[in-house]
Amino acid sequence: MFEQVFENMRAATESSIKLQQELLNRWVGVWSGVPAVPGDAAEKFQQAQKKWLQFSTDLVKRQRETLEAQFRAGLKNIEEAFQLAQTEDAEELRAKTIEFWQKSIDCMRQAYEAQMRDFQAAAAKWTELILKGGTARKESGKVPASV
Repeated sequence: MFEQVFENMRAATESSIKLQQELLNRWVGVWSGVPAVPGDAAEKFQQAQKKWLQFSTDLVKRQRETLEAQFRAGLKNIEEAFQLAQTEDAEELRAKTIEFWQKSIDCMRQAYEAQMRDFQAAAAKWTELILKGGTARKESGKVPASV
């Protein structure tokens, strides 16, 4: 039974990591596919690329730390589940089971909140870099002011 739990946890972790890698590759791919612009705009674009790369690197590190924390919490919950089986009193079992469920749900909530904060930060950073890039192009005369 617990082998299946470990296998499911491993598969979910691998799936999450694969999704994050694909997302990062798409984000980086957007930046690498943009043609170079001569002059001051090119320098600003390179600065934006560097900022985005640094931000993406930090984001992936935070996500790795979040996944590691989730995994540690999952292992702790499995250990606590084993301890539930040793409880003999029905009322004590009920109380410990409820406490176990609450801890499990709280761990999931914290993980999802961390992921949502990271996603919001990424969206805000992406928007900031795009808007600054658009402003730089307007100022350099490469894009009409009406765009």
